[in-house]
Amino acid sequence: MEKMAVKLKRVDFPNGESIAYRERDGGVKNVLLIHGNMTSSKHWDVLMDQMGPEYKLYAMDLRGFGGSSYRKPITSIKDFSDEVKLFVDEIGLKNFALVGWSTGGAVGMQFAADYPGFCEKLVLLASASTRGYPFFGTSAEGLPDLNNRLVTYEEVKADTGKTIAVQTAYDEENRQFLKAMWNMLIYTERQPEAAHYDEYVDDMLTQRNLAEVYHSLNRFNISDVDNGLGIGTDQVKDIQIPVLVLRGDRDQVVTSRMIEEIVEDFAGHAKFAALKNCGHSPLVDDLDQLLKHIEGFLAD
Repeated sequence: MEKMAVKLKRVDFPNGESIAYRERDGGVKNVLLIHGNMTSSKHWDVLMDQMGPEYKLYAMDLRGFGGSSYRKPITSIKDFSDEVKLFVDEIGLKNFALVGWSTGGAVGMQFAADYPGFCEKLVLLASASTRGYPFFGTSAEGLPDLNNRLVTYEEVKADTGKTIAVQTAYDEENRQFLKAMWNMLIYTERQPEAAHYDEYVDDMLTQRNLAEVYHSLNRFNISDVDNGLGIGTDQVKDIQIPVLVLRGDRDQVVTSRMIEEIVEDFAGHAKFAALKNCGHSPLVDDLDQLLKHIEGFLAD
């Protein structure tokens, strides 16, 4: 398929923040793509190149990622989803499907719960759970301590095993560390072509909100159960649109239990499909398989 034009654009908000985004030419089926942690709209590039021409694609950089500003720190996933609402209002986007990857899945769920009538279908790709993504402290051996669920932002920010290690790599522009991390957790078999991989690493280094994202994911809970930090908001019941849940069967970031929680909490109206031989980035592992599932769901 011949590549369709993708334009880099920006919108400015009255609150002083500005959001960078990518917009691809296409038809009349609107799709909004929300990236995950350690990425930006840049990481959707392969999908934007290959998704069917009937789709009009938008991919925004969340606040503190990519080309977007970060004047006021975020404190919750809702801060991100509220900014998605500002964004779609500013560009006049309605009647769209939302595809959220990893952290972007949590953002998409919060948006769909808070603002019914905008998002018509929701795709959760390797998504954080409806009950959040727990942040555990680091043991003396340097491993996650599953008996020590951190609670406060200060605790998360001070964790040596995850926050400080990644933040130091950002500060020192340690591309070798970031690649080693992604090769261990994300690109477990396939990797992007070398020059493309370098572009992705450069994009990772734009993140300015690492500890805040970790803390927000740790606290996120739209279920009606206690996730270890408290009872959730039960807003999942407010999401009445069709939902597709996708996870690679080799995902080492999002566990199968997290996906089970999503399906349980949606109480029967979320459809799950496993992506075969894929890890946390099906975009790289098997884009054709991923697009088959997404486009099939959007076409129903």
